[in-house]
Amino acid sequence: MMNRMKLMKFHALLAAFILPVATMFMVTGALYTWNVKGSYTDDVYEIRLSKPIQSDASELTTLAQLELKNLATSYPEGEPKLKVYGNHFLLEWTGSSKDVILEPTDNELIAKLTVKNTSWYRNLVQLHKAKGGIAFKVYASVFAVSILALLVSGFIMAWQTPKIKRLTLITSLVGLCSFMILVY
Repeated sequence: MMNRMKLMKFHALLAAFILPVATMFMVTGALYTWNVKGSYTDDVYEIRLSKPIQSDASELTTLAQLELKNLATSYPEGEPKLKVYGNHFLLEWTGSSKDVILEPTDNELIAKLTVKNTSWYRNLVQLHKAKGGIAFKVYASVFAVSILALLVSGFIMAWQTPKIKRLTLITSLVGLCSFMILVY
């Protein structure tokens, strides 16, 4: 078991390490609740087809990849998804730095490819929403575990301090009740 000094050192160094990413998550999360999401710059392209596109995720992904390669632009970090809305369908492919939408038009031999490049702030919002690559998802998971470790180590340090042990218990119970009331 860690002694109090080691626990305090662990707590302080872990907090210092995750401060930048914690700040990003707090700012983007707080502003998102007020509908501040950042912006995109849209580039729209017409794709001439030899036959109409079908509602097939694999075919649409292949077509999107080919067109993005022709445009000399990278793919979004996420996985492409087929979205169907009644008779309309589209391929949506999102990431932290760009979103791509491929959909049919009224002319069945022309498809529309929209490449939505994120602003620097929208890029952070996309990362917050887990739209980054595998490396950032691992980093975000480490961050989540680190927050839990900070909360547990902070609680243990408070619980070990006789002068605030009772206050720690009361505060924890008030926090739990507040959470339950706000959820319901």
